[in-house]
Parts: sequence; C-alpha cells; structure tokens
Amino acid sequence: MELEKKISAGIMEAMKAKDAVKRDTLRNVKKLIIEAKTAGTEIAELPDADVVKIIQKLAKQGSDSAAIYQQQGRQDLADYELAQVNVLREYLPRQLSPEELTAAVKAVIEQVGATSMKDMGKVMGVASKQLAGQAEGKDISAKVKELLS
Repeated sequence: MELEKKISAGIMEAMKAKDAVKRDTLRNVKKLIIEAKTAGTEIAELPDADVVKIIQKLAKQGSDSAAIYQQQGRQDLADYELAQVNVLREYLPRQLSPEELTAAVKAVIEQVGATSMKDMGKVMGVASKQLAGQAEGKDISAKVKELLS
C-alpha cells in the first residue's frame, strides 16, 4: 500500500519535472497494479510484496530487452530500457550483498535443518519467501547449491 502511494507521488513529481522516462515507467507500473487489483476478485489494496514482484518483473524484462538491443546494435533503444530499469530500481528494496546473502541462506539452512542437496526444495521455499525482493531467485538458488554441496 505504501509503495503504491510512493509510485503515485513519483508520477506527479515526474510530471512536474517533465521527466518523460520516469513518468512513463511509473505509469506502466501503476497500470499493472490496477490490473492486478481488478483481476478476478476485487482487491482494495495490493500488498507491497505484490507491488515489488511487479516492479521486479518489469526490471528484469527491461534488462533482458536492453541486452537484446545491444546485441542488435540498437544502443538508443538499449539506453532507454536501461533508463527505465534505473527508475524501477529506485522503488525496489535494497539488494543483499553477496556476504549478506550467504549469511541469510546459512540461517535458513539451519532453520530448516537441511543437510544435503535432497533438502534444496525445502530451503528454497523458505529462502525465497524470506528474501523476496532482496535477491534474485537464481542468486538464491546458486548460493543454496554452493552451501549444500
């Protein structure tokens, strides 16, 4: 709920500052939030965790698109996508450093009582929920594999 209000305020700021990239990026986020609220059952407020998932998805798509544009020699389009990704990152929680990620995953392994790779599913389930928005799933998975091996 707070994040949604922050995004709405960001749209207003971008409009006043005539920052088209930020305005358009945040409007797209707002559109997806509204769609999520109206899909299926009516939801008055979308939890911040769901808003973070929407922003993460858009940031990942933008990064992937920028990489494709760079491969195709379209630096102008890549720069635009990267500018949008930078705007989205302002609204995401701070990402964990590699050391913090290692410590967090070790704590989850101890909490679950995992001892081998057979327990990876249990560890990933808990770690993914606890670290949502703070680290990417592939990074969490790699760290779990490293620590359980």
